[in-house]
Amino acid sequence: MGLVLAGAAWIVLTGVLARNELLATQRSLATLQNLKATRAPTAGEQGLGSLAPEVRSAAAHAARAHRYTTGPAWYLAAQVPVLGDPVRTVRGAAWATNRVTADVLPPLVRLAADLTADARAAGSPIDLAALRRAAPSLERAAHVASDTRTRSAGLPPHTWLPAADEARTRLKGQLDRLAPATADAATAARVLPAMMGAEGERRYLVIFQNTAEARGTGGLPGAFAVLTASQGKLSFGDFGNDTLMANAHATVDFGKEYTAEYSLNAPTTTWVNANLSPHFPYAAQIWANAWSHHSGKKADGVIALDPGAMAGLLAVTGPARLADGTIVSAGNVVDLTERTSYAAFADTMERKGFFLDVASATAAKLLPAADGRRVPALLSALRTELNESRVTMWSAHPPEQRELQRHHFAGDLPDGPAPFAGLVVNNAAGSKLDYYLDRKLDWEPQQCSRYGREITVTATLTNRAPASGLPTYVTQRVDRPPYATRPGDNRLLVSYFASTGAVFTRATLDGRTALLNSATERGHPVFTLDMELPAQSARTLKLYLVEPPATPAPVVLRQPLVRPLQSTVRPYPRCSR
Repeated sequence: MGLVLAGAAWIVLTGVLARNELLATQRSLATLQNLKATRAPTAGEQGLGSLAPEVRSAAAHAARAHRYTTGPAWYLAAQVPVLGDPVRTVRGAAWATNRVTADVLPPLVRLAADLTADARAAGSPIDLAALRRAAPSLERAAHVASDTRTRSAGLPPHTWLPAADEARTRLKGQLDRLAPATADAATAARVLPAMMGAEGERRYLVIFQNTAEARGTGGLPGAFAVLTASQGKLSFGDFGNDTLMANAHATVDFGKEYTAEYSLNAPTTTWVNANLSPHFPYAAQIWANAWSHHSGKKADGVIALDPGAMAGLLAVTGPARLADGTIVSAGNVVDLTERTSYAAFADTMERKGFFLDVASATAAKLLPAADGRRVPALLSALRTELNESRVTMWSAHPPEQRELQRHHFAGDLPDGPAPFAGLVVNNAAGSKLDYYLDRKLDWEPQQCSRYGREITVTATLTNRAPASGLPTYVTQRVDRPPYATRPGDNRLLVSYFASTGAVFTRATLDGRTALLNSATERGHPVFTLDMELPAQSARTLKLYLVEPPATPAPVVLRQPLVRPLQSTVRPYPRCSR
């Protein structure tokens, strides 16, 4: 009994000490949320000595916490059912924190410093040689982060000690962010040097999408530019708008399913309709091919972004100033380009010219003229926009494209059997009213039958455009419908992309039976409704489907428009076998 009491006392004492060390670790890392180094390493520095003091401090505290929670007493206590759960959690949290601070953060923080240590002197925003040197250590860090995340997920989620539960929750959140970020950094070290022209000049077509007029990948391709990369040095040029590409065409073939679904709208010969499909590689290949025919030059890839992404990048670079003195900032770029400019410029070509000026000024802020110390923050902001699909990329080089798809940066429509729910809208009016569009999606599983699980999908679309006061260019009806409309009324092609193997049973629009067109894209059944959406109104589309029973929740497609999709996935029990 005395030995047991002594062991318990030892665990309490070392547990308190370990908790203090873990709290000290958190304080040390508080200033490294964006994984920035406070200084660049000097020549000859190696190991942890080359890192920010906060990282060295965090590693030291975490190592002590790990030592405090090892040994026979901690091991035996962790094996006790129920009573030992918080011991196991604290022990696991200390181990995971030690691993992260010793093996994951150092290469990441060192890279943030190395990337710009010599880049400014060379006139490049990123030191590509440093990126390549970092690749092996980042690969190891990514493996450690992934393994630590997996093993930490096995810690008891609910114990009798709230402090242990809070520590586990905090650890899970940190690892859920850190592991993907480390994997992305490792991928960047593998592919960015070649993509940035380390092995020869690269040329990318940059598409600026206007989400005030919805398209499958986001918005109408209103402007474009050419980004040239050579030995890490970047330059923008050849800015143009969709008018310039009005007669451009692409000679690509995506198969019978694509042709059957989209050929009526001529995506390969109509520049602004190239991205009706939410599968970005389709649009990218059309744009790249059409631009090559137009310019006689080859595109190595396509990058698309919208004003929301521009806002995220301007938040790092600071505002841009146009020739007329207009300030374009993170806070006003979306409103400026997708709402107020329509009232400010009655002439269409003047407005298109203004949008080009905004794109050019924003691009200039991203070039090497910016302070090199901002590059890690810019890369972090770019990763955020990539994860939110406000920036999407396609590479004409297959190995790079596979990496982009693996990290979900390619805007590709998944083609596997995993459950899927995709609400996609395309503007069919030729208006700019999607600035005012709200979208809600509710995915609700019902009972199981021998045919699968019944699913009810509810899509609610709300047109919040004011009934008066909008410029004619915003409310115009290029579709010229055979029925009467009012300014502010919108028309949308509303498509729902279901899970592979889903069977459609029926649909209703505002409670009445609706007839939908059906198609298939990349294995997904697609059901489309041509919907008139009057100003200041909401319409509700319900689809009733039978899908194959599955354990995981569906992946929800988030088409990036001005107003984010509000989605709800209802929980459900497993179907019995």
